[in-house]
Amino acid sequence: MIDTHWSGKKEQAEAIDRSLQVAISKLTGGISPASLLLAFFDWYFHLLLHPDKQMELTELYQENMLHLAKQYLGHLSGDPSGEYCVITSPQDKRFIDKNWQQFPYTFYYESFLLIQNWWHTAATSVRGVSQHHQDVVDFTLRQIIDMLSPSNSVFSNPEIQQAAIEQKGENFVRGLENFLDDTRRHLMNEPPAGAENFVIGENIAASPGKVIYRNHLIELIQYAPLTEKVYAEPVLITPAWIMKYYILDLTPKHSLVKYLVEKGHTVFMISWKNPKRKDRDLGMDDYLNLGIMSAVNTISKVIPEKKIHLIGYCLGGTLTAIATATMARDNDHRLGSMTLFAAQTDFNDPGELGLFIDESQITFLESIMQERGYLDTHQMAGAFQLLRSNDLIWSRLIHDYLLGVRKPLTDLMAWNADATRMPYKMHSEYLRRLFLHNELAEGKFSTNGKPIALTDISIPIFVVATERDHVSPWHSVFKINLLTTSDVTFALTSGGHNVGIVSMPSKTTKRYYRISTLKEGKRFIDADNWYLSTKPIEGSWWLPFEKWLAKRSGKKVNVPEMGCKKENILPLEDAPGSYVRQK
Repeated sequence: MIDTHWSGKKEQAEAIDRSLQVAISKLTGGISPASLLLAFFDWYFHLLLHPDKQMELTELYQENMLHLAKQYLGHLSGDPSGEYCVITSPQDKRFIDKNWQQFPYTFYYESFLLIQNWWHTAATSVRGVSQHHQDVVDFTLRQIIDMLSPSNSVFSNPEIQQAAIEQKGENFVRGLENFLDDTRRHLMNEPPAGAENFVIGENIAASPGKVIYRNHLIELIQYAPLTEKVYAEPVLITPAWIMKYYILDLTPKHSLVKYLVEKGHTVFMISWKNPKRKDRDLGMDDYLNLGIMSAVNTISKVIPEKKIHLIGYCLGGTLTAIATATMARDNDHRLGSMTLFAAQTDFNDPGELGLFIDESQITFLESIMQERGYLDTHQMAGAFQLLRSNDLIWSRLIHDYLLGVRKPLTDLMAWNADATRMPYKMHSEYLRRLFLHNELAEGKFSTNGKPIALTDISIPIFVVATERDHVSPWHSVFKINLLTTSDVTFALTSGGHNVGIVSMPSKTTKRYYRISTLKEGKRFIDADNWYLSTKPIEGSWWLPFEKWLAKRSGKKVNVPEMGCKKENILPLEDAPGSYVRQK
């Protein structure tokens, strides 16, 4: 009786804890205040005990003030001297307009960049501060300072002022209309303006095919052939479940699916269900068993006795590596190769996404998900927007609301706005087991109750990383060379996490990639030296990848049927199916 009474009180206390954390999350955007405060305490008190660093910051402050005073007085006297001491990064497009090169705007933005640089210096290289806390402090200060950028204000941005003069203020009227429209769409949970131009199944996710299998978590799409003969061995693509699958089947011009089918490959695609509250207990094993393994089992019946070439993108790539290692452990030899697109297998250095990963933050997220049963799409989108706030937040404020100019929505942007939820159990396991404890790289990850090891994988591997990836940094992706013993062909392409993968062959776009194969038995080369020793090649990595895939896919054979009547695997509906349309 006492135990029951105590258990009931404990449950009530935990419920109060969760309710409090959920209430706080609405004010903090899902960021754990405890995690943030710990980082700043660690940084601040170590800085107090670091007089050498304080002297360095004082000297830097004095140098900056003297330089600005010299520049300011020089402009007043009509004799500016010296070069500007701050150069923006190639990714920073805020001050490239010619109007910024006129006084006093040069003084505004140079002052801002000097302040930004000073705080970066203050936040970094403080002895004794943990690397994670240093990164959190540096990132947080950068977000605060970016809000104060002169480019964000009507009073200090010459581009806005010129537009207002030329258009007699009409840009502000259009900007207000854009702001009110965006606010309404956000409150009504509607897609962004322009998304109506991209209709799923018509001009996006439109490659012809059939849904041949469905369970509680996935639909399996088999795409219709476009050639008289096809390669004997099929391809199975596993997309990330954080977004809809069709980033790999955008408009026909940007569709990797269409490109592979046109080359004679039989392509299957997993389309994940958008989970709801009732799906809260779906875990990593469910995504493995109901996802990849169910798809592999179905394909093995449709095209029997043939190897399957498994491809995974982002989180789907990590799950692909887990599935491949699981099949190797179980002596299941149905896979012919494994391909990973912008996917990590070692999470020791996850890039800026790691800023949101520590014990405090995960516990905070678990409380939020425990109440809802899932992680909300808006919360995930907010985290990714913070990683690229200049591009995704402040530049939009300037163009859409102050200049009153809408940037046309592209197919990739429409897809990016079509996020999915993630069930409580799976997301908690993913964050803890992979990001926090790095179990997969350290040989501690288990599936269905038994441990797996990436070193068991013996099939050929093709890995694609992107140079400007803020989700899966390419140095981290490169570590697959240390974790497997099979041949690894590694390609590093220009672009970011999404644009770099959607890299269709084109004569008008300036794309390039580096590629080489580290064969079994060769000595390891680190990422930076690999980069320096591997020459860039102009064009799209799709071409060498398809050639690599074709070489391993067997001879050309007659086109297989859609599904398999003999195994009672019948087409259920036309592609893209029902799950991709779920809101």
